[in-house]
Amino acid sequence: MQKKAVILANGSFPTHEIPLNELKSSKYIVCCDGAINKLDDAGFEPYSIVGDLDSLNPEMKWKYRDIIHHFANQDTNDLTKAINWCLENNFSEVVIVGATGQRDDHMIGNVFLLPGFAKKIKVKMLTSYGCFTPILRSKNFDSYTRQQVSIFSPNSETLISTANLRYALTEQKLEMMYQGTLNESMGDSFRIEFDGGPLIIYQEY
Repeated sequence: MQKKAVILANGSFPTHEIPLNELKSSKYIVCCDGAINKLDDAGFEPYSIVGDLDSLNPEMKWKYRDIIHHFANQDTNDLTKAINWCLENNFSEVVIVGATGQRDDHMIGNVFLLPGFAKKIKVKMLTSYGCFTPILRSKNFDSYTRQQVSIFSPNSETLISTANLRYALTEQKLEMMYQGTLNESMGDSFRIEFDGGPLIIYQEY
């Protein structure tokens, strides 16, 4: 059985309808620690709460005591703990929301967690502006004309080629993180081909 969890991180609560609809339609909302305060205020029911509990207030600890999963290890952040919990509980897909905003350093760290987990589970991150998708192999993406697209290459030796993006790449390395940003789709799809990897693809809504 395929199960999809929506993980709510403790950044800015989603405002766009796409991440909000993921929360509204999910039977399995997994909260990162203090994110339960925002989820509770918004009127959503959590399936589980995962983290080190350092930002969970006593009222929430009592109210949701039966679904709290405490992991005290400080070597990983709460988002990593939540994804690992989903893996251990046989989820096949996770959609992460609320992982950006408030702390810029947390946002960057959360985005670059994605490729490591893409080897184990289908994962993407939705913000209030767009979607980050990690990929391990060449891929076609659904799109629309003039959609803003950025390519991030954690491995600066990866050779990347594109089709149907305004600024084409042909077996090109992105040696600096900014070099693949601010591209644009030319139609209802585009393709990214590469050797090595991984890559992280950002598409605006």
